[in-house]
Amino acid sequence: MKGILALQGVTLFKDGVRLLGPIDCDIAAGQPTVLMGPSGSGKSSLLNWLIGALPPAFAAEGRVLLNGRDIGPLPTQARRLGILFQDDLLFPHLSVAENLAFGLAPGLGRNERQARIMAGLAEAELPGLGGRDPLSLSGGERARIALMRTLLAEPQALLLDEPFAKLDVALRGRFRSLVFERAAARNLPVLLVSHDPADAVAAQGLVIDLARLDGAANSAARNP
Repeated sequence: MKGILALQGVTLFKDGVRLLGPIDCDIAAGQPTVLMGPSGSGKSSLLNWLIGALPPAFAAEGRVLLNGRDIGPLPTQARRLGILFQDDLLFPHLSVAENLAFGLAPGLGRNERQARIMAGLAEAELPGLGGRDPLSLSGGERARIALMRTLLAEPQALLLDEPFAKLDVALRGRFRSLVFERAAARNLPVLLVSHDPADAVAAQGLVIDLARLDGAANSAARNP
């Protein structure tokens, strides 16, 4: 069951009213699934539920399995889910290298930590920039550092909350490809929340259109 994020009968409610679902899908590594829908349709709330941070006004039914393991009862830090947002959320008081180090597991020796940070910079195509202030980087560069910080934490699946939305069109396509490539290389299932049809086309995987969901089943289709 490696590289599978499974949603089983997932339904979200807000103040007792059904917001979305039920959703049933298996998200396999190398086949990103895109969750489409207008603002307010519950896309980000679904990600909040997956990571164990659903606000009190919301409730959920269903199960989420990661590589065959039900992670619903687990605390956020034990779920092994990485997440990227629209904003890079880099710490401005830390250097680029220190931001990357924040994603590393505790207990690593100094040399190992340094080696992983250097490898992360190289993979982000930003070698030698570890000492820089994050605010001195371009938006695309900050996005790549945020991605590598998430991946250095060694998640088992990757959640994307419109992380391409604030980039210009040229950078958006390049960064999207980088995210998908790096996730596939690590055998990570990817769930992307978006309202941009270009994201669905680029993913070439399963598309779940919340506008077409009804109370009985989800309407999911392969990209043409």
